[in-house]
Amino acid sequence: MRHADGICRETPVPRIGLGVLRERTLPTVTICEPMICLVVQGAKQVLVGDSILRYDTASCFAASIELPTTGCVVEAEPDRPYVAVSLTLDRDALTRLLADVAPIRSTEAAAGFGVAPVTRPLLEAWSQLIALLDMPDDVPYLAEAREREVLYRLLQGAHGPMLRQIVREDSRLSQIRRAIAWIRQNFDQTLRTEMLADIAGMSIPAFHRHFKAATASSPLQYQKMLRLQAARRLLAANADAARAAYAVGYESASQFSREYARLFGVPPIRDALRLRTSIGDAEGVF
Repeated sequence: MRHADGICRETPVPRIGLGVLRERTLPTVTICEPMICLVVQGAKQVLVGDSILRYDTASCFAASIELPTTGCVVEAEPDRPYVAVSLTLDRDALTRLLADVAPIRSTEAAAGFGVAPVTRPLLEAWSQLIALLDMPDDVPYLAEAREREVLYRLLQGAHGPMLRQIVREDSRLSQIRRAIAWIRQNFDQTLRTEMLADIAGMSIPAFHRHFKAATASSPLQYQKMLRLQAARRLLAANADAARAAYAVGYESASQFSREYARLFGVPPIRDALRLRTSIGDAEGVF
């Protein structure tokens, strides 16, 4: 708590973020980047598609692909705040590590996210990495090795099969990630399932099945989340509702307003006023 009060996405240790929240929060909608979250104190609940995941000090959350999520802190008090640390996943670091680790036979992970128990070796590796926050002069010399140990312990645990798919270009998750990259870059365009399936290198039925398994949502639901979040950023920057709707790809302002209110709980105009007068939401999955 010396290093953060609220959400701190960047710290002196590369790819490490901190979250310290002193009260429970309302559900917050965001896009979760590939990352690992370890809860040091308190508990968090995240909705990914139709899946509800809760994690606390006994478990950690992992996402290997970009995911639309709705999360809230469910255990936090002023004298016992929610404290969590996140590690953004570095594909290059995983690739280098796996090149040195003996291959293991394992089933291919279907989902791009999950919660798994925290083992003692993993917790000790995390502790060594986090300790560098108090030793900034040591970060250039020790951070890479300590991050590597955290990744190694993760690969040994229940998250291992999923994380290994990040490196494999021919894995189902990597194939779905290619389609996700197109959707994210072109979220304001009309989706054509045939094209997305071709990008992923799958048949249309297989693409729908694996996309749902990986993200807990359909491609259209995924696109809708991206559009509404982009529109929210425009509203916060003083765009009016109609202009924001058309800018992110909606053809109907009334449909936009309905779907916006359904996701964020208030109509776009009311939410825009709140966003412009508030410091900001505690966003992010960790």
